[in-house]
Amino acid sequence: MGIFDKIRGEFVDIVEWIDDTSRTLVWRFPRYHNQIKNGAQLIVRPGQVAIFVRQGQLADTFEPGQYTLTTQNLPVLSTLEGWKHGFDSPFKAEVYFVSTRQITDLKWGTPNPVMLRDADFGPVRLRAFGTYALRALDPKIILTELVGSDGNFSVDELTELVRSIIISSFVDYLGEAKIPALDLASQYREIGDEARDLVCERVDNEYGLEITQLNILNISLPPEVEKAIDQRSSMTAIGDMQQFQQFQMGNAMTAAANNPAGGGAAEGMGMGMGFAMAGQMMNSMAPQSPGVGATPPPPPTGPAFHVTENGQTQGPFNLQQMASAASGGQLTPETMVWCQGMATWSPAGQVPQLTGCFAPSPPPPPPPKA
Repeated sequence: MGIFDKIRGEFVDIVEWIDDTSRTLVWRFPRYHNQIKNGAQLIVRPGQVAIFVRQGQLADTFEPGQYTLTTQNLPVLSTLEGWKHGFDSPFKAEVYFVSTRQITDLKWGTPNPVMLRDADFGPVRLRAFGTYALRALDPKIILTELVGSDGNFSVDELTELVRSIIISSFVDYLGEAKIPALDLASQYREIGDEARDLVCERVDNEYGLEITQLNILNISLPPEVEKAIDQRSSMTAIGDMQQFQQFQMGNAMTAAANNPAGGGAAEGMGMGMGFAMAGQMMNSMAPQSPGVGATPPPPPTGPAFHVTENGQTQGPFNLQQMASAASGGQLTPETMVWCQGMATWSPAGQVPQLTGCFAPSPPPPPPPKA
């Protein structure tokens, strides 16, 4: 310190803190040999508290306002110094300014996944992150428990401590609340408020701090669990799986019929899928005997037909499947068929067992008389 600083420290004495940062929590007023003049002016701005410390002992505390430092407003320091009828200038004391305003936009998050038990998915690993805000609740506890002799104490020096307490409180609440993983997103606010209360219980009396806000921005599940949830949602949206499969086969048949570049292979594929679909529909429509369970019905009797279209052979198919294919348009009287006992391939319309498949539908009944 230069000679002019020493002179200023002895003859001009205004004790104040002009905070030009947004993250400083405690700041010590710099003074040459900690000397303060008798009658010096103390200015404490809104959002600040000034605390005098003498030889490691906390003395007087000043709320926002302007003060002239005398024995009348320094009773504790006067007792420590043994002043009874005033004092000579200068006197030695350290002055700490503590910021009591909220420090916002602080971030927290789980560095590693947290293991919890879920009612729907069993053991799951969760990640979470969000923001919080804090302020000084008891400046004296902050000085004794956190600051010590640090002349410039910022909130960054507290982040690891506060984050660990937040994560611990967050996990404790989720473990007790047993909220299903699928309902977490709808309860972010409630979870944040409950976790904040648990954090405040652990930091107010011990560290003199208060967590004024605790916000949860996201709680995420592992990618494999999210994929399983998406698949489960898709299955729920589909509904009847058998009807969905029939619908897909019908779309495939339509696409094959409308694709001229597919040639005979495409037509053969469409015919084969049509017969398979007819078989599935017949099976789904067949009545189920009670008590049979998973035992399949006896195999159908009668001739088994093979069908050819553009060199592609499909089959064998029973009479019910052939009739269903004929009603659906996949089997025509010109389609070449063969079954055991036939000498050669013949058009379906010339096979006695199949002629009934192409009989014209009976006319609808006349309208009822009025």
